Amino acid sequence: MSEPINVAPINVALIYGSTRQGRFCDVVGRWAAGRIEARQDMALDIVDPAAFDLPMRHGEENADLAELRRRIERADAFILVTPEYNHGYPAILKHVIDSTGGGWRAKPVAFVSYGAMSGGIRAVEQLRQVFVEMHATTLRDGVSFHRAWAQFDDAGRLKDEPGGAAAADAMLDQLSWWALALRDARALRPYGRKAA
Repeated sequence: MSEPINVAPINVALIYGSTRQGRFCDVVGRWAAGRIEARQDMALDIVDPAAFDLPMRHGEENADLAELRRRIERADAFILVTPEYNHGYPAILKHVIDSTGGGWRAKPVAFVSYGAMSGGIRAVEQLRQVFVEMHATTLRDGVSFHRAWAQFDDAGRLKDEPGGAAAADAMLDQLSWWALALRDARALRPYGRKAA
């Protein structure tokens, strides 16, 4: 069996999907970050849109957007931590995706979702359609927290850590496989298709 061309750690951008005041995304995001940091094969970059002063109109540029674009381009793989708002994903995620362009191409995207009864899975299904257009590959397995506020204690610890860890590990194993395969493929033959 041949070894991967590039065995450096996978650069994983963990993207927070909410910028609301008092967001629960911080709790779920910290948990997801801990699962990534526990791995030897991944290097974590937390991308929080709330920390950026992004232009509100497409086509406008500023230093924060340039930095966000650079971090998306540098990533080998992505994990989006997304809530579900009114049966959909937050507007900030669409803004981040559309504003950063081709850095998503030929890279894997995984999802950690949360919400009420649906656990955010309707938001994820919509995001899958968006990432097809970005020429990205979405993973089958993800992590979903139904009634998320009851799943974590007051200190932000997941009450069923073994169950959550098993789901996260399955997702991260898939993400690792796809990230390495696609990174090697991009090195051998750059992905030249242009996203619309």
